[in-house]
Amino acid sequence: MLRVGLTGGIGAGKSEVSRLLASYGAVIVDSDRIAREVVEPGTPGLAAVVAEFGDAVLTPEGALDRPRLGAVVFADPDRLAALNAIVHPLVRARSAELEAAAAPDAVVVHDVPLLAENGLAPLYDLVVVVDAGTGTRLDRLVRLRGMTPDEARARMAAQATREARLAVADIVIDNDGPVEALEQQVAKVWENLRERSARH
Repeated sequence: MLRVGLTGGIGAGKSEVSRLLASYGAVIVDSDRIAREVVEPGTPGLAAVVAEFGDAVLTPEGALDRPRLGAVVFADPDRLAALNAIVHPLVRARSAELEAAAAPDAVVVHDVPLLAENGLAPLYDLVVVVDAGTGTRLDRLVRLRGMTPDEARARMAAQATREARLAVADIVIDNDGPVEALEQQVAKVWENLRERSARH
């Protein structure tokens, strides 16, 4: 089994790379998706979040009110740390379960947005970074996600610098161009990962 960490700044196109790798046969372990699953209604994770933050972070239907919780934790580093202390161990445990269920010769790609920020590179056999220039990312966030330029810049500034991400990369996928160019690169990366997996 080859354990790959996949990361990239917001707007770089990491989700598209993840989708392409999945289409080739990679086992994708998506940290963001798992982080949502572990706090769904009825889960111990949601109960722990409510015990920490109170009923005010729930919608009338009893689901987690993400914008409301976000407003609390992103304004206060201590509250964010409290939330992470609940959610991160649950995400790690679920990720380990998904990885353990994969075939012995699988290429398991852990899609981790904050890999560089949280110093997680040593957990993987290699790290793939999806990279795009600041202008490209800003344009995508405004044009494709409907953010204002100021919102987009704030989200980008909250993440690791481009240099910090590139510093942990074993493989860099340049996604400044069209999707056709991205597909060609990802196909080559997949060949590389399969070869490494066979040697592993």
